[in-house]
Amino acid sequence: MVEFLKNIDQSWTLFLDRDGVVNERVFGGYVQNWEGFHILPGVLDSMAVFARHFGRIIMVTNQQGVGKGLMDEEILKHIHNQLRVEVEQAGGRLDAIYYCPDLESKVGNCRKPGIAMALQARHDFPEIDFSKSIMVGDSISDMEFGLNAGMRMVFVGDRMPEKFSTDLRVSGLAEFSLLIKKYNFL
Repeated sequence: MVEFLKNIDQSWTLFLDRDGVVNERVFGGYVQNWEGFHILPGVLDSMAVFARHFGRIIMVTNQQGVGKGLMDEEILKHIHNQLRVEVEQAGGRLDAIYYCPDLESKVGNCRKPGIAMALQARHDFPEIDFSKSIMVGDSISDMEFGLNAGMRMVFVGDRMPEKFSTDLRVSGLAEFSLLIKKYNFL
């Protein structure tokens, strides 16, 4: 099941969800400022590992709190800029962060599981090949996003219904980065 990990090289792209994967998810609410953004244990070290193995690292995140008026895009951009600083200081990188501020009820929204953010990433980075991409997320919509774009899917956590098939399940980015190192000797 993890055989695909042996093929990862700089031609591969890693897509990451944000809330629940990179930072603590706020259940029933939204991260509304940098002070409320808590990076999960092991994430920064993992990002340094990913930077050595993947050609591109892209974050894709639904941010309906903007659409609801609970925060503005400038605050969201500030949070993402601060995250990038933290990741870079730890030896990692985020090549781009795409977010969808649309409400779920909006017709034609850009939210996952739709692939608008993946298509934007490929537009900005034409070398991205979805068949050489991995989506790491903690929700069904993340996994459907990966499936809809033709990516490999890595589920974080234990809340995934058994009937949904993924390529790999891990407890967090730290475990995933250990597997990447195990199968790739960089």
